[in-house]
Amino acid sequence: MKKGIWPLFGQLLVLGLILPCVTVSADLPGVINQVRPSIVAVGTVQPTRTPRSVFLGTGFIVGAGLHAVTNMHVIPEKIDFARKESIAVFSGRGKNAKVYLAELVARDDDHDLALLEIQGQPLPALKIGNSNRVREGEEYAFTGFPIGMILGLYPVTHRGIVSAVTPIVIPATSADRLSASQIRRMRNPYTVFQLDATAYPGNSGSPLYETETGRVIGVINSVFVKQTKEAVLSAPSGISYAIPAQYVGALLRKAGIAD
Repeated sequence: MKKGIWPLFGQLLVLGLILPCVTVSADLPGVINQVRPSIVAVGTVQPTRTPRSVFLGTGFIVGAGLHAVTNMHVIPEKIDFARKESIAVFSGRGKNAKVYLAELVARDDDHDLALLEIQGQPLPALKIGNSNRVREGEEYAFTGFPIGMILGLYPVTHRGIVSAVTPIVIPATSADRLSASQIRRMRNPYTVFQLDATAYPGNSGSPLYETETGRVIGVINSVFVKQTKEAVLSAPSGISYAIPAQYVGALLRKAGIAD
């Protein structure tokens, strides 16, 4: 560039007429609007109970719209079928939410995942992304129902980075500190995503997704992971974790459902 042109170039750059090479930020509000219809609360319904509906966690719709993924620990160990209690998912916002009866059709206890089949019309489904490509420092979001029934059926979104890709269990300093579940998971170790965003109990089962595409790369899980990684702590930390979505894909394929 000729010497006489430099002052003009500088003026144009200051005025914004020559744009530097920048990365345009994603339209996160638009992605949230795209994801929100696929977010469901997971719980139970019982006609003779007060309250009739109980929310226990979050889930998200997959496949052709008639299945939902959540954490296995969100599903009660016992359902009182004799009193017409049923697993249910709740779709929609506030008073406009609809109840869909559901059935547990597949489970992965090693990764604390459950697949529910719902009755009724198909709901919008999310796509499963490639969790093997997740890198520390990348930004993701998750949407769910923190603190369950206290805040009601109003999906809440949190955003943060993957702080670490870390083992599900770290060997204890002595064998007497190892629980049976820790020993079992040490035999089949895998990594989880540690996040710098805060997840609450009701967020269990929330999808962790790409902020640009809405593709799911993980499933929020605090209880299951904390019981393993933080078993030696008297007061578990506020760190949030997610199970990589590759295990969701495996569960769907095992159930014969396209992801």
